[in-house]
Order: sequence, then structure tokens, then C-alpha cells
Amino acid sequence: MIFATRRKNGFSLVELLIVLAVMAALISTITPVAMNAIKKAKATQVAQNLKTLSSALQHAAYLNGANSAGQIKSHGNTPIRLSDLGRDLPKDSSGNDLYGFAYTRTSGGTYYAVVFYAGGDVDLATAGEILGNQSLEYTSTNLDADDSLIEDGAPYRSSASDVYYYFYFTIY
Repeated sequence: MIFATRRKNGFSLVELLIVLAVMAALISTITPVAMNAIKKAKATQVAQNLKTLSSALQHAAYLNGANSAGQIKSHGNTPIRLSDLGRDLPKDSSGNDLYGFAYTRTSGGTYYAVVFYAGGDVDLATAGEILGNQSLEYTSTNLDADDSLIEDGAPYRSSASDVYYYFYFTIY
């Protein structure tokens, strides 16, 4: 006599646990790769914004010149603002700018400037690779000691977690 057994539809507990273990293993291998990609994307975004802001500051100086106080002009005789250089720049949760710039006229028409990101959430090494061997860490410069420092946006301060992009340019 043959007994017929009926199998229930669905998965057994063991089968479900095996599927969950395989999914957990896949997620644990993919997560570091995804996090690294996110970190690199953020550094790329910040580095590109710094390059764009530095170019915009230089172009504004070349096109509009400077007033008698050495301030780079925007429209008319008004000093240039961060909002003149770039729009839709990110702000922190309090509404403060995360990007900023500071500059001073050193001699004649030569300016020493810095554009920076004060978010504190970017890997400096990755941003440095993208910008190409630039000294991106905060360094004590003549910008610190100069009383005629002109700045706008995020406050220019000493912070090793922020990204600072220094450059010179001359307007004639």
C-alpha cells in the first residue's frame, strides 16, 4: 500500500533562512563599494564647485576690475558677492553658506585668493586627486594676517576638515 503525502505550498523555514543569509552576504559585500562611490561623488562635486567658483572670481576680476579699495566689482561699483559667482550653492541646516571665498590684493593688481567648502564632510585626499596636487588643507597664509581681507559666504576660519583651494591671479 502506497501512502500519498501532500506537500504544502510555500517555503519552509530553512529555505527562507538560506535566502536571507545569501541576501545578507550580498549586501555586506556591496555596501562598502556603494559608500566609497558616494564619498567620491561628494568629493567630485565639491572639487568641481571650487574650480568653478575660482574661475568665476577670476573672470569677474578680469571683466569688472576692482574699485579703489581693492575689492573686485560685480555690477557697477558694488563688491562681488558669493551669489554673483554661483547660484544654488548648498547651505547647512541653519541656512548658512557652505561655500565661501576670501581674497586680498597683495601688490599692484595681484590678488591672493581662496575658495573653500566648509561642510566638513569631504575626504581631502579624494578632492586633492580631482583638483590635481593642490594643497587643499587649511594653511596659515597672508590672508590670515591681512586686515584688508575681503570675504563672503561661509566664514574663513582655521579648520582641518574644510577644503581650501588657494590661487593667485593678476588683473591689469
